[in-house]
Amino acid sequence: MIHTATLVHDDVIDMAKTRRGRPSPNAIWGNHTCVLSGDWLYMQAFQIALRQRNFHILDLLIALTQLMVEGELLQLECIGKINVSEADYMELVDRKTASLFSACARLGAITGGAGESVETRLGEFAWNLGIAFQLVDDVLDFTANEKVLGKPVGSDLREGKVTLPLIYALEAASAAERQSVDAVLQDGNYERVSLRQILDLVGRHRGFDRVRERAEAFTDKAREIIAEFPESPYQRALTALTDLVTDRDH
Repeated sequence: MIHTATLVHDDVIDMAKTRRGRPSPNAIWGNHTCVLSGDWLYMQAFQIALRQRNFHILDLLIALTQLMVEGELLQLECIGKINVSEADYMELVDRKTASLFSACARLGAITGGAGESVETRLGEFAWNLGIAFQLVDDVLDFTANEKVLGKPVGSDLREGKVTLPLIYALEAASAAERQSVDAVLQDGNYERVSLRQILDLVGRHRGFDRVRERAEAFTDKAREIIAEFPESPYQRALTALTDLVTDRDH
């Protein structure tokens, strides 16, 4: 529910018209209704959490919500800027995605009655998985099949977001190449500079390859952590989930 609330609010902030290839809630019902709906979802999530009568769960969810809001604010600060650093990007991914994955796994440990060390280790497993998930997502935004992805390819850059494939490519890009990226950021479309030109630029400077390599490093770490747990259907499911993150096409 918390994740859904963030998506409803994100679409309002981004003025998005679609979500997974279908009209976004704000496109159907308008911003006012969607802001209130997102707030309602947050409160409903906390009401469910309160039933556990466990302060540790509430501490975790409150800290998570704060991190995700901070991540959104950080992203707004970076919108339209070409000089986003890798450190800025990784901090954003930590707050917006990895922290959510980590909290989900830790909540499972808490409600399952696991000890602190198991909770911490599962949180670390999911944090690494969350980072890898977002890195793969940012590559797919450029390279996936549009029908499979469920949204227009190249949406991030069109919306003013410079993600890691571009950050890596821009490190080696010429002044003219940087200008072409900046043109898309300023225009909010691919009319002056085509998506194909951007894809060629990122591919030429190994932006996609380097991000996939980084994603693999995080999934390797996740596999290493989950392998520490006794074999069971649940352990095997989490291992399979880790493989799915890097192999997915949408």
